[in-house]
Amino acid sequence: MITLIRTRILDDLRTDLSNREADARAARSKAEQYELERDLAAAASIRAGATVEELRAALTRATQDAARLEGELETLRAQSLLDTEDRQALRTLLRVTRKHNQQADRVFVLFHHGRLHSVHHTVEAAEIAAEAEGAPRSGWTTHTPGAALPPACEVTWRVQPLPFGTTP
Repeated sequence: MITLIRTRILDDLRTDLSNREADARAARSKAEQYELERDLAAAASIRAGATVEELRAALTRATQDAARLEGELETLRAQSLLDTEDRQALRTLLRVTRKHNQQADRVFVLFHHGRLHSVHHTVEAAEIAAEAEGAPRSGWTTHTPGAALPPACEVTWRVQPLPFGTTP
């Protein structure tokens, strides 16, 4: 009976040993798998850290670029406003020039006792020039086209329209 018990115990021990060895192999395999996962996780962590640093540097560059571009935008807006004002001033000058060119078919000559005194764009400008020289503010008369002019020596101040820039 002792032999039987010992053989059964021995068989149980061998089975138990086989089971324990299988468990040990499985544990080693899991340990190797965990070590591999740990190494992969460490590598991923290092890559993630490098990526974070790259992203921080990119964010800093983007922030600096945005600030620079914002400054340039403000400058361009100011320049655009100036350009708009310049264009408006040029349009106004062009309108005035065109209007002036349309009216430039004659000049008004101011005579003093029959002698040429000055040339003006308008009758009003000629009268103002005569008044500045002492002519009375009233008494200006308009010459009727085709009518005879009084002798120059009899008229102290005279404004006479003359054609300007006409071709025969």
